[in-house]
Amino acid sequence: MGERLRASLPNWREIFFGGPLWGLMMAISALVALYLRNGAETSHLFGILVLFFCGGLVSWPCALFLARFGAMDRGRETRFAAFFVCLTICTIAGTAFLFAMDYRLFYTRWHAPFGTRTWAYQFTFTSASAVYQFVVMGIRLYLPLGFAALGLTSLWLACRPPEQQR
Repeated sequence: MGERLRASLPNWREIFFGGPLWGLMMAISALVALYLRNGAETSHLFGILVLFFCGGLVSWPCALFLARFGAMDRGRETRFAAFFVCLTICTIAGTAFLFAMDYRLFYTRWHAPFGTRTWAYQFTFTSASAVYQFVVMGIRLYLPLGFAALGLTSLWLACRPPEQQR
């Protein structure tokens, strides 16, 4: 088990080059989606692009690790499915988490002091409602370009020889 965990870890090149590239693809996906919907006319364009970039950036190493761990020594189809699912879930979860923390930061001035039971309820429900809001309104910014990038990236990662997986 320990060897499998070690073998699943991405190397520094994959993290430092792949992470920003995946984040850039997610930011471009959001930009294209916003441009197609309303000509990218929003007062929060820069903030949205930074959010999607950072969401892609932080999700990349987690997705690589989980997909490799789950599909190690399997066929290409299984590796493709693992990368597709892990990149999808980790990217959405990472971006939703960052959105929830930003949302929470906005509402901190009206919340109870840190560590109280009321604060815990407020933190939980504010974060949950922010994640729900992102799922309802934010996921559509991954379409159509993000879906294509997801498929191509998953295919590229799945077709790499096992010695290049490290």
